[in-house]
Amino acid sequence: MCGITGILHFDSERLVDKDVLKRMADSLIHRGPDAEGFYVNKNIGLGHRRLSIIDLTTGDQPMYSDDRNLVLVHNGEIYNYIELREELKTLGYKFKTDSDTEVIIKSYEEWGIECQVKFNGMWAFALWNERKQELFLSIDRIGEKPLYYAIHENSLIFGSEIKALLSYGVQKETNIEVLDIYLALSYVPAPYTFYKNINKLSPGHYTLIGNNDIITPKKYWDLPDIDETNMLGNEKEIFDQFESLFRDAVKIRMRSDVPYGAFLSGGLDSSSVVSIMSEISSKPVQTYTIGFKEKIFDERHLARDVAVKFQTDHNEHLVEPGSFDESLKRILHHYDEPFGDSSAIPTGYVSNYARQDVKMVLTGDGGDEVLSGYLIYLAEKLTLYYQYIPIQLRKAIIPLLDRLGSMTSGNLRYSANRLRNACYGSMLPFQTRLAAKQMWANSSVREALITDKSQIIPVQYYIADVFSNCTYSDDFYKLMYFHLKVSLPADMLVKVDRMSMAYSLETRLPFLDHRLIEFMVKVSKSVKLKGLERKTVLRNTIGKQLPKSILNAPKKGFGVPLREWFKDKEFESRLSDLSKADFGLNGKVIDEIVQDNREGKRDYGNFIWMLFVLKEWTLNSNN
Repeated sequence: MCGITGILHFDSERLVDKDVLKRMADSLIHRGPDAEGFYVNKNIGLGHRRLSIIDLTTGDQPMYSDDRNLVLVHNGEIYNYIELREELKTLGYKFKTDSDTEVIIKSYEEWGIECQVKFNGMWAFALWNERKQELFLSIDRIGEKPLYYAIHENSLIFGSEIKALLSYGVQKETNIEVLDIYLALSYVPAPYTFYKNINKLSPGHYTLIGNNDIITPKKYWDLPDIDETNMLGNEKEIFDQFESLFRDAVKIRMRSDVPYGAFLSGGLDSSSVVSIMSEISSKPVQTYTIGFKEKIFDERHLARDVAVKFQTDHNEHLVEPGSFDESLKRILHHYDEPFGDSSAIPTGYVSNYARQDVKMVLTGDGGDEVLSGYLIYLAEKLTLYYQYIPIQLRKAIIPLLDRLGSMTSGNLRYSANRLRNACYGSMLPFQTRLAAKQMWANSSVREALITDKSQIIPVQYYIADVFSNCTYSDDFYKLMYFHLKVSLPADMLVKVDRMSMAYSLETRLPFLDHRLIEFMVKVSKSVKLKGLERKTVLRNTIGKQLPKSILNAPKKGFGVPLREWFKDKEFESRLSDLSKADFGLNGKVIDEIVQDNREGKRDYGNFIWMLFVLKEWTLNSNN
């Protein structure tokens, strides 16, 4: 795991300044504190910061081909590098190192840009072909590893994080177009960023850049086409195939030359990863859990059950409300743009905690997306049944739930509001319903909050554009498409990458093995969600060896008790000047949001966090 950066001047006579390249790489030192390396040749420069995980002695970068025609900087891991190396040896290739980086170079020499489809892993790499005067940029299929780029003063500037581009001198021009997308989703999907001139390479894409400034990302991988009338439905065959793929996904992600462990949340997914790791490992697995004093958010007791069952070396840490300002500062620095998923807070704490002992961890992230395990899938199934109820009766239910919500308080009110929203959403078209379920504040609140809409891309336009490329017709499979193509890479993976890399910790995600994804996409929804049982496939395979407490526990997200933290009046005044920021948000609406949360009328905890992040980023970006 590393940080990469680079400069390509389109004027071949313009020389790259190595001091500038080093300054860019230094901004990524948290991603790679172990070593640095640079390649500068006239108008091309590549920089690298290394976090050593595999081949500690001979894996430094940049790495060169034998004839020094090819130069590579690489962030990530190619998990099947051992198998690929053996295949390449049979084709006559010789290797000087034991690193996966050299495997990328040899694979490119043999298969060209088609080498990407041979890799099983997570990556973002830049490969310079001196003979062709061509730069090859690529990121992995799902987007575990990031790569940002900008055209600035007739040059291509790129890096693992936006801060590397800003260190070069790319301007901080705010991209106000994405404001509604952020306020609805809490993140900004690729290729967009909150900066006008900075883009992000989309998952499963690559680009080849020569001596001009035309950047045309091309797709090398996509979710497989499916025949919705003939999905995989044989349970025994599905269970057997899933278990085989999952076990191998865990096994190859345990390849490491440094100490490693696992995040253990107490959920079904991370517990399954730990169970397989414990079978494979010759010594107790190091497991790391964080919790909260608020019991509704705390799953430490479940994590302990797993730790005891599999005899792990278990570690726990408690997150306190007083950590708010520290968390906000850390997120602003490491995300470089507004990122409003508050689960970044506990992800940062557990990463910091684990890094004191290990340099790499396996996690259960991606399980909900691959297994169609979110509660929203169950809601979609119930929506289908609910739509059989006469529409007049359905309309009558909504006012009753409104009254129940207004007459109650606490968790009962929050539950009534959620049920009311679900009933209302069942009467909407799928894309509208999806947009409503993704939002932390409904469209009427955002409509009132944004005072100038002239330059804004409405989130519903963005979602419609996403589905213009989707060939799936069933709403269940379209939801799966959205999660795998949008929320997983733009939210979940960004969160995990930035917060783990903030502490120089590598994370590996077995559920995101592309073989597993391609297989599970083709599995019938009747098998994935049998009756009302979520994650049927996992429960009937790895789940059989988990403690019953894990199998019976209700679904919880990796959340933070923000709605309780923000009931403190202190936060009213701290948000009051947000309306004066560049985005010109309506201060009266902000006050109403804070008050409704404090009085328990609505759970606006995460939305207020999003506003805090937006406010502080706006102030910092103007400095």
